[in-house]
Amino acid sequence: MTQTGSAGADAPAPTPAKSSGRHRVVVVGSGFGGLFGTKALRRSDVDVTMVAKTTHHLFQPLLYQVATGILSEGEIAPPTREVLSRQGNAKVLLGEVTDIDLERRLVTSQVLGRETVSAYDSLIVAAGAGQSYFGNDHFAEFAPGMKSIDDALELRGRIFGAFEMAELGATRGEDVDHLLTFVVVGAGPTGVEMAGQIAELAHRTLRRDFRAINTRTARVVLVDAAGQVLPPFGAKLGEKTKKELEKLGVEVKLGAMVTDVDFGGLSVKDADGTIRRIGARTKVWSAGVAASPLGRTLAEQSGAEIDRAGRVLVEPDLSLPGHPEVFVVGDMMALDNLPGIAQVAIQGGRYAARVIEDGVEAVRSGRPAPERKPFRYFDKGSMATVSRFSAVAQIGPIKITGFIAWIMWLLVHLVYIVGFRSRLTTVISWLTAFFSRGRGQLAITEQQVDARRAMFYFTAPEASVDVTAPEPESATRPVQDIRA
Repeated sequence: MTQTGSAGADAPAPTPAKSSGRHRVVVVGSGFGGLFGTKALRRSDVDVTMVAKTTHHLFQPLLYQVATGILSEGEIAPPTREVLSRQGNAKVLLGEVTDIDLERRLVTSQVLGRETVSAYDSLIVAAGAGQSYFGNDHFAEFAPGMKSIDDALELRGRIFGAFEMAELGATRGEDVDHLLTFVVVGAGPTGVEMAGQIAELAHRTLRRDFRAINTRTARVVLVDAAGQVLPPFGAKLGEKTKKELEKLGVEVKLGAMVTDVDFGGLSVKDADGTIRRIGARTKVWSAGVAASPLGRTLAEQSGAEIDRAGRVLVEPDLSLPGHPEVFVVGDMMALDNLPGIAQVAIQGGRYAARVIEDGVEAVRSGRPAPERKPFRYFDKGSMATVSRFSAVAQIGPIKITGFIAWIMWLLVHLVYIVGFRSRLTTVISWLTAFFSRGRGQLAITEQQVDARRAMFYFTAPEASVDVTAPEPESATRPVQDIRA
């Protein structure tokens, strides 16, 4: 089913191994759509190969808690192999998918120069989405997104490192306002949750830990070009969330579009055209998403359309137009204006698995494949936390705020964390963080902060390397201030 080999220019192209005779399903991605689609096939007469560029399944909605020291990365990112270890018909291959050949039904992936080709009879593409900087990708150097474990650990290093460097600067009598200013771009659920947790860190968790600075004077600024907080939740919940954030000390700047981001801060353009400068060493970007480039690959071969975010316009059964054997789910699909949230991906992955299973069973029993019913998404509601003991939730027409919504948020997220051990350790971490001042994941390293700069060198062509930031500042190695 799979074949590996060197990806060098002189190496022969790998060819897939011979089939075992069973229906072959390849799943691209180990996120919600890919994992739940794979698990839904556990009793089917198929061979499943999951190809993913990471070794873990990431519970992305809780990344901000890794960045702010509440949870460890292991609690929200269990190894995919461990999750699927008891599913005998599934195997996992590490590699980033670089090509999908629809005509030959082949998936090509690479890792460390080693190329693997996997043949399929059915394909589930659930490669997810990355951060979008709306054509300003150079912003990523100064304002990391929140899409991966690496992003979260880097942000943890930058956030806690900023407090450490402010302490050193204040001890020397320097101005440290720029170090104690944290800007979050994007007032969706991720931005709201991130801003709320940074405010709680400064005003509650760290308030007794420093001597030269008062962490409660730190500024946390939430910026968005939209006219309200949490636009998908409606005006009422948006206004309620804004007031809760302001009670925490968060400055909410709406109708403010970010026009530039650099090492020392960012520039925003207000609705009246005024451009303002906010000096801040630590910036977080949560303002947009862009689907995996594989969406464009599929569209070019099939003639399917893609939207502005790179998502593929799929058929009502989530299949690629003209290719009923290929399913696109999760953040990569565009259908009926469905949101890019975990529940859409989970239900889409399970639906695709069910269609595949029905088709395989029909072939085995000599019956024609059953008619596919259109995918129907069951909306279980939307939730976002503002701070400890405070959240907002919308379930159909019902709107809930405060402590009850927070308890609902905890329970729902706990259910979808994969694995008993992860659930148990998450509960312990939550009890520590929410019912005391303590947080168990406050350690930071230079590598966390330096990682993005290193990746610019490793991934850019030699002739075009242009990293404009100075050496990153960390808790153990300050850098010269270049604001002058």
